[in-house]
Amino acid sequence: MARVLITGASRGIGRALAVELNGRGHSVIATSRRPSDAAVDVPGIRHLTLDVTDQRSIAAAAEALLDEPLDILVNNAGLFGPRGAGLGRIDDTAWHEVLATNVIGAYRVSEAFLPHLRRGRDKKLVTISSRMGSMGANTTGGEYIYRSSKAAVNAVMRSLAIDLEPESITVAVLHPGWVRTDMGGPGAALDVATSARGLADVILGLTPTQSGGFFNYDGTPLVW
Repeated sequence: MARVLITGASRGIGRALAVELNGRGHSVIATSRRPSDAAVDVPGIRHLTLDVTDQRSIAAAAEALLDEPLDILVNNAGLFGPRGAGLGRIDDTAWHEVLATNVIGAYRVSEAFLPHLRRGRDKKLVTISSRMGSMGANTTGGEYIYRSSKAAVNAVMRSLAIDLEPESITVAVLHPGWVRTDMGGPGAALDVATSARGLADVILGLTPTQSGGFFNYDGTPLVW
């Protein structure tokens, strides 16, 4: 049984992944920005308040776990930002907010919980990113805010994979697919349960040789 912490788990992919892993018998800590967002209707899932944009909240959450080990940390909390953020239609304030959540927040959470991962057995650091952050797969342009945030977090995690290799901590970036959530919209190709099952399979199956990799929810390697 793995002990897993998932950020942004009050809804969407994060919540579905928490439910999926809990259903497989793993010990899940689901975080959300506010106590009122806790998934209290899911027996066995522990809740922790954590705002990834607030350094004090991150520190308090890490302190709340004291010396508890973590086997898997999943950076899932994220924002898309304004839709249709194309050339000439960029809101700087919104851009900063998305970068603060998707990039800086993911880094700060990873940093804060490294002591817990070091005490864990599996030592896996996973970030839910997006194929929209891929340079090689970008053939349509546009959506500057979201694309840039996911490309940036991919770069951060790639560097963490290199820096943490001596400690045998496996770092990977995953694309959940285009999922029917509040972020993905009703026209998305995948239901959230299918994405969560695939992500769980990939996360649980990750090996140290895959550290630094970028993978689809079905395990297929993706181009950076």
